[in-house]
Amino acid sequence: MSMSIAIAGIEFAHPIFAAAGCAGTGRELPPQAELAGFGAVITRSITAEPRAGLPSPRIAETPAGLVNALGLPGPGVEQFLTDELPWLVDRGVPVIASIAADSAADYARLAQRLRQAAGILAIEVNLSNPVVEPGRFPFAMEAGAAGGVVHAVRRNTAVGVPVFAKLAGDTTDIVGVARACAGAGADGLSLINAVRAMGIDATAEQPSLGATIGGLSGPAIKPIALRAVWEVYAAMPDVPIIASGGVRTGADAAEMIMAGAKAVSVGTALLNDPAAGTRVRDELADIAARREGGLPALLGCAHQEERV
Repeated sequence: MSMSIAIAGIEFAHPIFAAAGCAGTGRELPPQAELAGFGAVITRSITAEPRAGLPSPRIAETPAGLVNALGLPGPGVEQFLTDELPWLVDRGVPVIASIAADSAADYARLAQRLRQAAGILAIEVNLSNPVVEPGRFPFAMEAGAAGGVVHAVRRNTAVGVPVFAKLAGDTTDIVGVARACAGAGADGLSLINAVRAMGIDATAEQPSLGATIGGLSGPAIKPIALRAVWEVYAAMPDVPIIASGGVRTGADAAEMIMAGAKAVSVGTALLNDPAAGTRVRDELADIAARREGGLPALLGCAHQEERV
């Protein structure tokens, strides 16, 4: 049975992707897992200049996931283009490039720099990094700010390369922000990023993270992600959604698709099971094979009663 999907005019072999940052640069997964197990790899969020990241500790475990405050560490866009992207392309990996910046103008410059890069199928605009400077909030928290960034990226991205806006699950009006992004030129949406959170080290009597505030990911946020996908799909069924948040199994992925997602990203699960992408893909294929109509019939099927 075919598991192939088309999203914003791009064909993917199957709908299980690697979420931004969780596959590292791609080199970290082999030999534990084959990158071919993913329908696409979403890169860690690329910044214009090299970033060292935030002070340690950067990760703290929770009962149902982890809280992290990495600070988008990376070598910057130039090394991504000369080293990381060619390595992925040489291995036949479908690449979606995630980008992050501090202003709409900086997002536009990043998009312009990536415009002629061979091997990038789509751009994911990270509007929802949960760790920002004190006094600021992620762009995804406000429709006007999010739409402004998407407009800047869309204007500077090549025709035929889809732009996806990555939104936050703790946005108060996620449908409003999603509408603003689509109206500004987003070809699709990624839902959701880690949710703003923190931890306390009771022994040390201080925050668990060096940056204090971080992002909660893992199984704990799956219900939040499902709710976000459900609400946006119900309001905007023609806008494709890439879902992420707490996906560990094929059943989790199927639930996201039933809520309205066309593709599903596996993230935190890769940190303790590098082969999770292949396993989730195979489990989802088994579920789809048992459904009359296969994978396409699962899309949004949980909304059927609403549409009657």
